[in-house]
Amino acid sequence: MSIRDAVFPTGRQDLYTAHAYSAAIRSGDLLFVSGQVGSREDGSPEPDFEAQVRRAFDNLQATLKAGGCGLDDIVDVTSFHTDPENQFGTVLTVKGEVFPAAPYPNWTAIGVNWLAGFDFEIKVIARIPA
Repeated sequence: MSIRDAVFPTGRQDLYTAHAYSAAIRSGDLLFVSGQVGSREDGSPEPDFEAQVRRAFDNLQATLKAGGCGLDDIVDVTSFHTDPENQFGTVLTVKGEVFPAAPYPNWTAIGVNWLAGFDFEIKVIARIPA
């Protein structure tokens, strides 16, 4: 049986403690990253949508790093969008900067009506390098 280890990026432990969840769980050679949003250090949403998406990816990268991974180790992505029709162009632009070349991770995008004050959230599964 695999051991399940909680992973937290530097400087954000209080945010996860306040909401009672782990930033990521390392199980075997996989890292399961909880949904990352464009939150500032105090946990509040970044008001500008593009800046919020960029910050969500920054928060994702910090969590991946804490778990011993990077963007190239991602195998599965799920993103959540409060207004996909109007937001998807911006998300695709940022996504193209974050993942500029193939092979790309698989990706599922889901439209939702509530993200606790945020407009974009991204969760991933990554394989931890040997």
